[in-house]
Amino acid sequence: MTDTSDKVDDATAIDLADPRYYFNRELSLLEFNDRVLAQAKDENIPLLERLNYLCISCSNLDEFYEVRVASVIQMAEMDPHVTASDGLNAQQQLDVIAVKAHQLVAEQYRVLHELMIPQLAAQEIRFIRRADWSDLQRQWLQKFFHEELLPILTPVGLDSAHPFPRILNKSLNFIISLTGKDAFGRNSGRAILQAPRSLPRIISLPSIETDSGEHDFVFLSSIIHAFVDELFNGMTVKCCHQFRVTRNSDLYVDDDAIDDLLNAVEGELTMRNYGDEVRLEIDANCSEETVRFLAARFGITNDQVFLVNGPVNLSRVQEICGLVDRPDLKFNSYKPSIPTQLSRHKNYFAAIKKQDFLLHHPYESFTPVVEFVRQASVDPDVLAIKQTLYRTSSDSPIVNALLKASRAGKEVTVVIELRARFDERANITLAAKLQDAAVNVVYGVVGYKTHAKMCLVVRKEGKKFRDYVHLGTGNYHPNTAKFYTDYGLFSCNRELGEDVRKVFVQLTSLGKVTKLHKLLQSPFTLHKGLLGKIAREVEFAEQGLPAKIIFKVNAVVEDEIIKALYQASQAGVEIKLIVRGICTLRPGIAGISENIEVRSIIGRFLEHTRVYMFGNGGSPEVYCASADIMGRNMFWRVEACFPIEQKQLKTRVLRDLDSYLQDNSQSWIMQSDGSYRQNKAEEAIYRVQDELMAQYAG
Repeated sequence: MTDTSDKVDDATAIDLADPRYYFNRELSLLEFNDRVLAQAKDENIPLLERLNYLCISCSNLDEFYEVRVASVIQMAEMDPHVTASDGLNAQQQLDVIAVKAHQLVAEQYRVLHELMIPQLAAQEIRFIRRADWSDLQRQWLQKFFHEELLPILTPVGLDSAHPFPRILNKSLNFIISLTGKDAFGRNSGRAILQAPRSLPRIISLPSIETDSGEHDFVFLSSIIHAFVDELFNGMTVKCCHQFRVTRNSDLYVDDDAIDDLLNAVEGELTMRNYGDEVRLEIDANCSEETVRFLAARFGITNDQVFLVNGPVNLSRVQEICGLVDRPDLKFNSYKPSIPTQLSRHKNYFAAIKKQDFLLHHPYESFTPVVEFVRQASVDPDVLAIKQTLYRTSSDSPIVNALLKASRAGKEVTVVIELRARFDERANITLAAKLQDAAVNVVYGVVGYKTHAKMCLVVRKEGKKFRDYVHLGTGNYHPNTAKFYTDYGLFSCNRELGEDVRKVFVQLTSLGKVTKLHKLLQSPFTLHKGLLGKIAREVEFAEQGLPAKIIFKVNAVVEDEIIKALYQASQAGVEIKLIVRGICTLRPGIAGISENIEVRSIIGRFLEHTRVYMFGNGGSPEVYCASADIMGRNMFWRVEACFPIEQKQLKTRVLRDLDSYLQDNSQSWIMQSDGSYRQNKAEEAIYRVQDELMAQYAG
């Protein structure tokens, strides 16, 4: 790492674009995955939850290679001289990523073998290795192989008539070395076997039939290994090794050359499973010759090859958490609350007319959001409903309410983002379902993802129309709302409602940008607005007045805002950044960022709220938003950043932020070199998520 500890006395001479003052984005994301994996090693967390964290770290790494590494590889091919803000070009980034990623994978498998498997076994949850199968277990597994696997397995012998098959992204595969000749006198020496994705990766042994324990399991890969020779009659299997390929899974849609966004996205989806190869995982016991053969076949470099000591699809071990009914090894159940004023009102519109409501999920239930849309769908005074949908569940009650509203003759408009990564297929299906019910479905603006979380209900009350809005920091997804932290605001403020209506007009129609009263909106006013408010804090500091900024977001990447924060730190503004994931800003550099603290909270719930607080000379301004501090959020997405103005609600958010800053157990403090140090108080332990659960419990 570059030494950034020397104090720079002349702030005016400092070049804030200097690469020394930025941490690499990709390494920052790997640092986040380290923090997730650390949860798997924390003995204060229930055992099955720790296993879950291990699997999450593995699925995170999958997506990291599918999207981020794939992007860096493409950059290395297109323009190898372009550098990131930290000064590394694409190839240099790939080099440091490879070192860190291999260390991470080695640690994942160490945690599996040295911690998870022994500690699960101590709780009578066992993975039975092939060498340890009893006769009864082997008999049952052989029958299982014949009845459940053999009919659907299709090995491919490699020869001129049977070329190497197309390997699906992240699928479980086996390369098999053979001797002997088949019925046609062929012997290529190798075969490939792909395990169908429909098959579970972990098989539960029936205790009565196999004399096994209640929670004894066998990996699917072990069963295939044990009986693979039955697929090659008359030939000898010399060895069989599992492997998995990760592919570039980012969709490319040329915004300048499409007439129909839905058709374009559908066309790209068919190719996602066969994108360029970016990583190869192979059984560590595989011969060097076979490793070279596979790497050459996929065009993979040595840095992209991972030799693993265990199942190559480690994230699928997560299936255990659903197969084992052991509440004592999981988090205690939690029942979220509903604000009393809402629970007492059968008519939500009457309640919202009296006051704004701010929900803090998952501590407070997502049910009121569903109920808001449901009541709108059946209220005879509601004439129109407009809503954005980025991600939602397949059986979403919100979608059902929108369908009901449309069938009842209300004007229903839904803006669906077709390019919500990895939810594209579900959103295409959702769009068709809504259109069949005469819902007006639009796909936003070509070239800009619609990421704002907004719902507008237009209600006729007497001779006037009143706008009721819900604005959120997270998706309209009842399932993720149970474990993602997010804020959601209900309001019928006239100016706020007018702003939301104008944004919907932008998304569904054509026209110039219109001035908004309260919302900051990307790609038009959010970036400029945040910079202006940071500059205002600088002015307060230069006048000798208290100046403070607190941001709670998922990522801090955008260079101009980082520079503005550095300038604010140099002016003496106190800056607290609560950043769950990526942060390319370096805190604690003397003369640059010594007034900036960056912390990350990793706990039971995934921190997802986006909050922007400005001290404003003693009259704090608080905004919640759908946007993080990333270039894509500021310039290439439609985002909504909304103020929390009612005194009581603002006080709540400020109190919540203070709680996050008090956490001394689940918080990790970023160092100036980009690494993180966990806060570990031995006494007076304060876990913010536990405190909030206790505060809001229903």
